[in-house]
Amino acid sequence: MNWRSYLFHFYLDASIHVALSVFALIEISCVFFGLSRDNHISYLVFFGTIACYNFVKYGVEAKKYFLVANTYHKNIQVVSFIAGAFALYHSFFVSYEAWIGLAVLSVLTSLYAVPLLPNAKNLRSLGGLKIFIVALVWAGTTVVLPIVAADRVMDWDVTVELAQRFLLVLILMLPFEIRDLDYDDPELRTLPQRYGYLKTKFLGAAGAIVFFFLTFMKDHLTCFEVLSKGLAFLVLGVLMGVTRRNQSKYFSSFWVEAIPIFWWACILVLDAFLIP
Repeated sequence: MNWRSYLFHFYLDASIHVALSVFALIEISCVFFGLSRDNHISYLVFFGTIACYNFVKYGVEAKKYFLVANTYHKNIQVVSFIAGAFALYHSFFVSYEAWIGLAVLSVLTSLYAVPLLPNAKNLRSLGGLKIFIVALVWAGTTVVLPIVAADRVMDWDVTVELAQRFLLVLILMLPFEIRDLDYDDPELRTLPQRYGYLKTKFLGAAGAIVFFFLTFMKDHLTCFEVLSKGLAFLVLGVLMGVTRRNQSKYFSSFWVEAIPIFWWACILVLDAFLIP
């Protein structure tokens, strides 16, 4: 494996890519609501996502992981601990209200991998519920936290944005569910297992339509936001159209998770050059 391939795989496996996607969605919320950026919240979430996602991915077999991990995985451990340290540093600069939100989201994230009671199931093993928990955590992290950090009231427009973000993340998770259809335990009862591959794609497309038209329920709406949400709607529609059961290796893990980053980049271009 050459160094470019190594860095790319490490970028994905160490959860840096997914952390950048979460960071992008926070920045999008700041643009839509005209918030002054709270760097501590943004960086806390970025580094915290790396640490938390690696905990979820590798923490189930933590003992085995620490004992037999090769150099590659030990490097991921090092990055995770460093990211956790940076997250802890930035956490000292956030407000009390933001701390409460972070605590609730952290508990949900922990229960995703670790059961609350001995011999109980974690949330990750509850396939029918899993994607809704993940979507809720992402929506809360990328909408509620920046709003709370900016000391803004949770008004109707924020509620609509929260619902849209929940739908967005839910739709982005469907290609992963479809990809794993042949490998997931039937007891998980994931959406593709319950409704089939084609109906799941249809549900995703319908969700994209609901996502877009929720925009018009906001009290304060601009052409910029309509255009931005319209772009996201088109991307989500195309995504549902091209998603297959037999996916290329990086379709979900790279391209699907890159959609929030692409959306953020497009919003920055629109905001800087096209929208007066």
